[in-house]
Amino acid sequence: MPSPAESLLLRACRRLPVPRTPVWFMRQAGRSLPEYRELRAGVDMLTACQTPDLIAEITLQPVRRHGVDAAILFSDIVVPLKAVGIDLDIVPGVGPVVKAPVRAAVDVTGIRPLEPGDVPYVTDAVKRLVAELGGTPLIGFAGAPFTLASYLVEGGPSRTHEHSKALMYGDPATWHALLDVLAEITLGFLRVQVEAGASVVQLFDSWAGALSPADYRDYVAPHSAKVLGGLADLSVPRIHFGVGTGELLRLMGEAGADVVGVDWRVPLDVAVVRVGPGRAVQGNLDPAVLFAPWPVVEQEVRRVLAEGAGAEGHVFNLGHGVLPSTDPGVLTRVVDLVHSVARSQDAAAEAGAGSAEGDG
Repeated sequence: MPSPAESLLLRACRRLPVPRTPVWFMRQAGRSLPEYRELRAGVDMLTACQTPDLIAEITLQPVRRHGVDAAILFSDIVVPLKAVGIDLDIVPGVGPVVKAPVRAAVDVTGIRPLEPGDVPYVTDAVKRLVAELGGTPLIGFAGAPFTLASYLVEGGPSRTHEHSKALMYGDPATWHALLDVLAEITLGFLRVQVEAGASVVQLFDSWAGALSPADYRDYVAPHSAKVLGGLADLSVPRIHFGVGTGELLRLMGEAGADVVGVDWRVPLDVAVVRVGPGRAVQGNLDPAVLFAPWPVVEQEVRRVLAEGAGAEGHVFNLGHGVLPSTDPGVLTRVVDLVHSVARSQDAAAEAGAGSAEGDG
């Protein structure tokens, strides 16, 4: 059996030739699957994220159902924060809620780094998954320092990020101290996953789109770079994704990404130019398109594949996570369609090489 290192996903992330574009979906494990809803009945989110049996089973469900080219660890971006003792909860219909928001330097000094022993359930689940997945790669993931900071400072989800920006502009020393400790926590959380067997990592900066390029460069990029750079010795591909980050794509790549995730707002061929050479791209079908009639879905999938054909490497994905009411059958059809379309330039190159060797 081929190893994850030989998989389509890792080859595409490393900008190597692939016969077809690999595909997986952000939030592929979750509320869109009836088997997930059945398993999670009566189990709160944080408990599920701290139970190895549940982590492993939920991670595997979309791989079995859809035949995607990668699994992504079932977890939540606030799991490492909970693990270091921050008092928070994931409230249904709201999201992460922090009991005592971080607003001053004294609040930052109370946040400690993450130790591997803080998340034994992650190590256990990853090892189980790697054994069961065989040649299918497992993607580890974590929230980026800015997005974690936004929850801690705001106390929960925010559309305006007013408290975060007030701290960022008004007390930059405390801001940088907070993001530095969050970078350490995030790096530790990702290293646990990779050292247990994850083959790829994705750093989610869900709220980075709230920033201007100048603010991202000055207040955020150094901390994301600390996380991504801190994984360099592990030699795993690093995907960096944010929502509404069309103006930040080059900066996100320069922070240390091998693959830059692109949301649905920017065409992939445009994104390739913005990201610049030396990196692959991931994306970027609008999740809402999956609710359209199949001919429209097919047309849009083919468009994304065509726009991604000029990239040095392309991983097909949505431009954000699977919406909870998505029909799982449509996701399976999308996987089948992506699998059926040859990555033309690579297929042509391989065909030419085969003829030259007398295999044609």
